[in-house]
Amino acid sequence: MGATGVAPHILLPFLPILQEGAPVPHGEPNLPVQPCQTRTGLEIKAYPNCRRGGGAPGTARREPRGASSDTSCALISFIRATSDGISPRSDEAGDSTNEPGERRGAQGKSSADPLSGFLAWCGRAGVELNPKVRLSREGAVAGYGMLAAEELEAGEVLFTIPRTALLSQHTTSIHALLQEAQESLQSQSGWVPLLLALLHEYTASNSHWQPYFSLWQDFRSLDHPMFWPQEERTRLLQGTGIPEAVDKDLANIHLEYNSIILPFLETHPDIFDPKLHTLELYKELVAFVMAYSFQEPLEEEEEDEKGPNPPMMVPVADILNHVANHNANLEYSPQCLRMVTTQPVGKGQEIFNTYGQMANWQLLHMYGFAEPYPGNSHDTADIQMVTLRRAALQRAKSEAQRQLVSEQWDFLCQLEMVGEEGAFVLGWDEVLTEEELSVTLKVLCMSEEEFKEYKEQDGWEDDSEEEENSTLSNEALSRLKTPCKKLLYDSVLLTLESYGADLKAEQDLLNNKEAYEKLSRREQQALHVRYGQKRILHQLLELVQ
Repeated sequence: MGATGVAPHILLPFLPILQEGAPVPHGEPNLPVQPCQTRTGLEIKAYPNCRRGGGAPGTARREPRGASSDTSCALISFIRATSDGISPRSDEAGDSTNEPGERRGAQGKSSADPLSGFLAWCGRAGVELNPKVRLSREGAVAGYGMLAAEELEAGEVLFTIPRTALLSQHTTSIHALLQEAQESLQSQSGWVPLLLALLHEYTASNSHWQPYFSLWQDFRSLDHPMFWPQEERTRLLQGTGIPEAVDKDLANIHLEYNSIILPFLETHPDIFDPKLHTLELYKELVAFVMAYSFQEPLEEEEEDEKGPNPPMMVPVADILNHVANHNANLEYSPQCLRMVTTQPVGKGQEIFNTYGQMANWQLLHMYGFAEPYPGNSHDTADIQMVTLRRAALQRAKSEAQRQLVSEQWDFLCQLEMVGEEGAFVLGWDEVLTEEELSVTLKVLCMSEEEFKEYKEQDGWEDDSEEEENSTLSNEALSRLKTPCKKLLYDSVLLTLESYGADLKAEQDLLNNKEAYEKLSRREQQALHVRYGQKRILHQLLELVQ
């Protein structure tokens, strides 16, 4: 987890734990790779692609991977910490508001040992922790983590978190105020109510959530690229797509704060103070939500009827770190959330959740870390759609051929196969945007006569031909027709030109342990992102050369 400060590992006797399975900034978020995924950054809209963390207001947000469960929380019979009856919102105090106090977090009246104070809070909040696991900074890959104190079997419940222990727009002490103003707080991101709740609870001197916030000395410790100087971001991440995504994130954060947040703060001076609840703090909390929040998946029958559920903070669940090959999953039920092992875990081993099937560029953008090669089996590389057009235009030998390419591109846009900001997404084993790339290659390689006939059919073809052309596994890529191979090869070369160093230089750096260890953390994380993308692109070159 991204908390700072040194605390010895503490056995977790049994603390009630929070909802879904968001991990800690070190490994990866829960967002399935979507076929037509484009690096649009934070476009202030729901983040269907991002789970534990969602991307700044507007960034695609991955959905937690936990399967919903109807199993009653009453089945959990772990030892429970003594409860003082304190819940995130009691009937007596739920609608009360606190005077804005000095900004605190871990600097305020928190316990000298943040982890001990947090565990005591978990006991009061009703979180139940399996005595066979412990929370610790020692032995975790990054920050805090959860480790097995004893051997665990597959299917064991690691902790259970009542929904009253979740921090959301519904459990904050200003929930009534947010409910009353819900129409004016609507935004494309859907994060505004939670961010307002966090602005209040993080700075209120008597917030129920103080022990939870005390685990974070500074949200900037997450070290998202949005906090890097622009020069460093550009220098280290050129070609990866992250700088462009961050620029859009920051623009949308400013827009959302100035157009929605600030007017709300000024309307409620008894609760908020713009001098305290600043744009800078808001940006830090956006990063906090990106890296640590959970988004409960919709039931299958609800997917077409309503938008995605709003994000929420799930104490304890967000302590688990991420790796692609995870060994635990978050499950949802009406009363609580449970983290359950998906495979046996040996004594002393760390327990990992998953943020979803996320590429390294997504992990670094939203969580502040990347997985070293070859750890991330979900890594991807992009070829910008306009790069294929550029390659096709470069090979055109006459004005008539260039005109044909332009007409073919316009028709592909009409078919919604390509777009000016879109990207073809390449995985290790296949093209994830297979239909889009297959059709684009086919059309851009057509002669004038073939294209005329194709247009007359409105882009339709018989089922067998369409199925054959839309399956782009690595084997299928090697069997493409020569003109398609040539166009794809040239497009990969153009894509590789957008990076700084070549693949061999990056590989030599990774193989030189002494040189690698001299790199800053940011340089190391950026190297993992660049190297993984270039490996995928070079693999494609070999397939189509």
